[in-house]
Amino acid sequence: MTRVPELLIVDDEPDFAEFVRAVGAETGFRARVATTADAFRARYAERVPDVIVMDMVMPGADGIELTRWLVEAGYRGRLIIITGYNPDYAKAARALGEHAGAIAVSVLGKPVKVAELRLALGCG
Repeated sequence: MTRVPELLIVDDEPDFAEFVRAVGAETGFRARVATTADAFRARYAERVPDVIVMDMVMPGADGIELTRWLVEAGYRGRLIIITGYNPDYAKAARALGEHAGAIAVSVLGKPVKVAELRLALGCG
C-alpha cells in the first residue's frame, strides 16, 4: 500500500486555507487545515506532516514563532511560507528554519497562483 503524503496548512483566512487544501488534495496529499496557531500545534501532534504551508502573519502567533516551534519540535519536512506582507519578514523565518532546524523552506507571495503552489508542493 502506498503512503499518502501529509500536508498541513495554517492560515487565518479560511478561504485561502481551503484553496491551498484543495490544490494539495488534487495533487495527492492528505491535506488538513488549521486556522489558529493552537489548532496547528494540535494537528501537528496528531500526525507530523511531510509538508507545511504557513501564513506568515496571523493573530496569536506569527510565522517566525511557529517556525521556531517547529525547529524545537525537530521537524524535518518541508515548509512553504506564503505571505502578502513584507517578504523580508518571511526571509527571516526561512533563515531560522534552514539554519537552526535544517528545514527546507520555500517562500511564496500572495496572491499565489495554482501553478506556483503546485510547483512548491513538488507537483508542478
